Amino acid sequence: MSRTVYVNGAYAAEEEAKISVFDRGFLFADGVYEVSSVIRGRLVDNRSHLRRLHRSLSELEMNAPASDSEIESIQYELIARNELDEGIVYLQVTRGAADRDFNYPEDARPTLVMFTQKKQIIDNPLAQTGITVVTTPDIRWARRDIKTVGLLAPSMAKMIAKRAGADDAWMVEQGFITEGSSNNAYIVTDGGVIVTRQLGHEILHGITRQAVLKLADETQLHIEERPFTVAEAHSAKEAFITSASAFVLPVRSIDSIPVGDGRPGPIAQQLRALYITAVLAES
Repeated sequence: MSRTVYVNGAYAAEEEAKISVFDRGFLFADGVYEVSSVIRGRLVDNRSHLRRLHRSLSELEMNAPASDSEIESIQYELIARNELDEGIVYLQVTRGAADRDFNYPEDARPTLVMFTQKKQIIDNPLAQTGITVVTTPDIRWARRDIKTVGLLAPSMAKMIAKRAGADDAWMVEQGFITEGSSNNAYIVTDGGVIVTRQLGHEILHGITRQAVLKLADETQLHIEERPFTVAEAHSAKEAFITSASAFVLPVRSIDSIPVGDGRPGPIAQQLRALYITAVLAES
């Protein structure tokens, strides 16, 4: 049975959904997106995701295709039609369709596409084993704070990791880790300090990052928002990632070097448990 998806005002079977060949998302990667998790049929941190969507649209001088209430209504309609209990809702906005020209079109109407994916999030087996990562040069553009659909470089990083037998890649710029291919990256020092890159143009302003750091602060864990080197990552006591579709996942090795004792660390496990508890309370 196929999924129901949403395209520009209409719900359709995924096999029948269409957009124009002139859509600028297809021609120029001229678009932005958001991914909101769904737990027990409820959206997680969705208002924060919509706020970030508006920021991305503003940075690209792009019009919003609908109001927040209209977008959320569509999201929940897709959840209902696809009987989604746990997984994600993907939302994409492009500048719209226009004859191919590098200049922004003045009269294009934004394209809005949404679909759901089932995904095991809470009982993700990787939370028990931890993930493995490799480091690779960060070849992305300079505005990673805008959540654009231009994801070829992160896809290449994922493939580098896969061919190395790892689960993910941490990207490196001038000797410092920026972030994972689709997640924010953290280490924990011998002194128990959580270190993660500060917000700026170099990384995505993760919604789950924001929520988890708030929980860490409320638990009186020590946090340092600063760049950290590959060498620091290799010698870390713990490491972990955060993302909307993974929540918090421990990292057990970096470049085949075990992190700590090579098992999920207590701080990563604590933060995952705290975040899941908060999410379940809201759902």
